[in-house]
Amino acid sequence: MKSVSDLGDLRGKRVLIRCDFNVPLDGDTITDDGRIKAALPTLTQLVEAGARVVVMAHLGRPKGKVNPEFSLAPVAKRLGELIEAPVVLAADVVGDSAAATVAGLGEGEIALLENVRYEPAEESKVDAERAELAAKYAALADVFVSDGFGVVHRKQASVYDVAKLLPSAAGALVKKEVEVLKRLTEAPERPYVVVLGGAKVADKLGVIDNLLKVADTLVIGGGMAYTFLKALGHEVGISLLDAEKVDVCADYLKQAEAAGKQILLPVDVRVVAELDIPARTSSKVTIVAADAIPADQEGADIGPETEAIFAEAITGAATIFWNGPMGVAEIPELASGTEAVAKALAASSGFSVVGGGDSAAAVRNLGFADDQFGHISTGGGASLEYLEGKVLPGLAVLDEEN
Repeated sequence: MKSVSDLGDLRGKRVLIRCDFNVPLDGDTITDDGRIKAALPTLTQLVEAGARVVVMAHLGRPKGKVNPEFSLAPVAKRLGELIEAPVVLAADVVGDSAAATVAGLGEGEIALLENVRYEPAEESKVDAERAELAAKYAALADVFVSDGFGVVHRKQASVYDVAKLLPSAAGALVKKEVEVLKRLTEAPERPYVVVLGGAKVADKLGVIDNLLKVADTLVIGGGMAYTFLKALGHEVGISLLDAEKVDVCADYLKQAEAAGKQILLPVDVRVVAELDIPARTSSKVTIVAADAIPADQEGADIGPETEAIFAEAITGAATIFWNGPMGVAEIPELASGTEAVAKALAASSGFSVVGGGDSAAAVRNLGFADDQFGHISTGGGASLEYLEGKVLPGLAVLDEEN
């Protein structure tokens, strides 16, 4: 996989760079600019090299239609503030405005194309449709740099197909992410503890399969824990439950025992009768044993005894990977478990990795600084697929000669 320096002298050249600027918004206000900050090292490198920088990114899911709600205007504004230089936003993706904006770039200047997902072919499953759009992207540039780690698991025109048409390299962010993931999968320092949360067991099955071979301890929280608790024969009330995966979870517990590994599950949980996630409210929160969840209540966070057990496992580890909140962390009364895990990671002397997505947002929302952790990934889905052992199209294409 080539790096930017392998592309030679970039002065005056048009460099098309795919970034991941899919940031959370409250109206026009970016509530977490971590992904924009993560792109700065590569963008700064290109600016200092005198390149004419053309940035591609997406925001949300406009589903192939122009929708001002998903405009990259707030991103252009924030990127300009962070890089301390004007960032011109084209009014379209590959139309007249994009062509004129790129043509007007001087050395060391940056332009941002509008949301690539305004183009119906960007996410097309038809190879020829994506290739046609990729040719339009390629016409705007001389070389391509892939630096949107959060999208490298997607076979999309701005990630995969365009890399086949131009001399291509990985940016500093993608390089760093891959180095971290190799450290987690190839020769992790031990004990190696993986903390998994989030809502659905099904989303994490492949990861659990693979990590049972590599990790020493799996710590299971969040909504997915209740399917494991059901596999132990416990009542889980109206908690999130993937009934079709109960037997699979029971099998994982047997596999771990046979291999001399640990799967740690909650021993107590915070339960509620009602949740209103959009309003960030719930009914009264009570703490019960994990095997005594009332039939009319749902588990919404791990309990204090579980927090201590999970924290002890994390503190004693040499390598820790965490993906997924321990409860409904958007509601303050149900964020305690997630905060406890974050505190344990921050206090750990081991190599700690926060696996992007909801976990990254949660640690920042709870007031933790990025430098309190070994690494905060910019790609939750991409990280998980890498840990599953899957081939990520946006990385594989960078190893091809073109």
